[in-house]
Amino acid sequence: MLHACLFCLFTVQATLILAADDAKPNILWLTSEDHGPHVGCYGDELATTPNMDALAKKGMLYKVCWSNNPVCAAARTTLIAGIYSPSTGGQHMRSMARLPDEIKMYPQFLREAGYYCTNRSKEDYNLKKPRDVWDESSGKAHWRNRAKGQPFFAIFNSTKSHESQIRTRPHRWAHDPAQVRVPAYHPDTKEVREDWAQYYDAVTSADADAGKVLSELEQDGLVDDTIVFFYADHGSGMPRSKRFPYDSGLRVPLVVYFPEKFKHLAPPEYKPGGSSDRLVSFVDLAPTLLSLIGQRAPAWMQGHAFAGKYDAGPQPYVYGFRDRMDERYDLIRTVRDQRYVYVRNYMPHLPCGQHIEYMFETPTTRVWKTLHDAGKLTAEQDLFWNKRLSEELYDLQNDPAEVHNLAASPEHRETLERMRKAQEAMVMRIRDLGFLPESEMHARAGNDAPYTMGHDDRRYPLARIHAAAALASGLKADATPELIKLLADDDCAVRYWAAMGLLMRERAGVAAGAAELRRALNDPVPCVQIAAAQALTQFGDDADFRPSLDVLIHLASPQETNAIVAIAALNAIDALGDRAAVAADAIRKLPAKGNSPDGRFDGYAGRLLKNIQFNLKP
Repeated sequence: MLHACLFCLFTVQATLILAADDAKPNILWLTSEDHGPHVGCYGDELATTPNMDALAKKGMLYKVCWSNNPVCAAARTTLIAGIYSPSTGGQHMRSMARLPDEIKMYPQFLREAGYYCTNRSKEDYNLKKPRDVWDESSGKAHWRNRAKGQPFFAIFNSTKSHESQIRTRPHRWAHDPAQVRVPAYHPDTKEVREDWAQYYDAVTSADADAGKVLSELEQDGLVDDTIVFFYADHGSGMPRSKRFPYDSGLRVPLVVYFPEKFKHLAPPEYKPGGSSDRLVSFVDLAPTLLSLIGQRAPAWMQGHAFAGKYDAGPQPYVYGFRDRMDERYDLIRTVRDQRYVYVRNYMPHLPCGQHIEYMFETPTTRVWKTLHDAGKLTAEQDLFWNKRLSEELYDLQNDPAEVHNLAASPEHRETLERMRKAQEAMVMRIRDLGFLPESEMHARAGNDAPYTMGHDDRRYPLARIHAAAALASGLKADATPELIKLLADDDCAVRYWAAMGLLMRERAGVAAGAAELRRALNDPVPCVQIAAAQALTQFGDDADFRPSLDVLIHLASPQETNAIVAIAALNAIDALGDRAAVAADAIRKLPAKGNSPDGRFDGYAGRLLKNIQFNLKP
């Protein structure tokens, strides 16, 4: 009888364990916009975030989570597909690239597994969304609308901390501007302190939104059945955070909570009230979701699960990407380990502080630029407005503001070379499309998805193109003869980088390659014409100026070309400042709208024309 009872007891226990293993957890994501780890549970004493802090007390926080892209749409593009945005062609704002038919967005996997998937309500991807991604994506989406007993995956996104809320005036500050810690890269002015204080107020509002959803979860008796994540979409909305792939622009809070019922799905280091040193980023979230429901991520996903059945274990690095932000181009790639951030600038001739109209609506940006123009900034504060070096290396342990570049430090050479190697390996691993000019990326893709084209080495010989970009942006004077030779290459992207390399070497480079640049004005591909024309207008002989400017003006019409080509040409014209005044009448006649891949492109050419015309004023 005793043996029979013990057998029954063991059978019941085994059945309960199996049932727990087979049960599907509900998964709730609480997200907010434009804020870094300025949260109480991360040690920020000024922050007022009781709901995030309470979640961290019963759950666990990740000390380092990167958003991969320092702006909303590109960050969500990486997240929704589990693929880095430059691998899909979704790295540029509003690029609206399409995915190959065989690649799904992660909610599609969850729905196939029986989950009710809702999004409330921000989408804003740089990818064209396939049909049937969400059960509901709207301001009314809620787990309460699911079928009885159906597991759910739900996102609730707060917009309260968005960049636009930092500068909304009038405002009554709850956080005292006098108590704000101004980072070393910002000037310590009234405007800057008020913006930072208002940012903290906005984070508190986002925290309150998260608290409301957590209360609803408790009211519905679902706390014990639901794994909860809280994260923000990228760093703060303050300038030099948002849009810039430093730690300040990429690091976000990530707090997770696993109820007792699903502790077996938590990572090994999970401990209530604890923290994890594991490096994670947005590309890991889709594989982690699949791992939590017992599925292995498909091979095309580029991240690593950090919880669940298929936990991949700690990774050595996280990666960041910066491409076109609204109307301005740039190309930056970053790598972080536990201590250091490595930055590779492929367009070092451009300052961080290009005039992005939306960014200049923030008072901090305007006063910062005014002080730069007046020569009243410290060396650390002035970095944002000046040309950059090809490489940057920062020690976050001793320089959390990332203002003391160690790239030339002999004692850090091994670290620099190690992280440079990691960055270059990532370019090849994901087939980074950022080394194609945006217009050329879409032209080569044709009717295919950019991802498909990018993974075909015949159509995208990445090793050769990246080598040209590295040579161009390395800024070594002895590279000029090779760059001139590359202007005759049979691949237009190589020719583009050759022209850009001469532009980056200013008068010396342009003088050496002037004949080849003149020939490139008639290149059959617009991106090469634009690079050559910009080099000749900025640094060529007087005789080259007007013919080159005429090339740019022709290409700057989105009706004659398209919006993407026009944006690139207008950036080149804008770089001339008041020197473009000789063509003022032709510039004023340029249309602001034309052939566009998406309606959200329509404002970019107009913003550039507005800035150009402002600079043409006597």
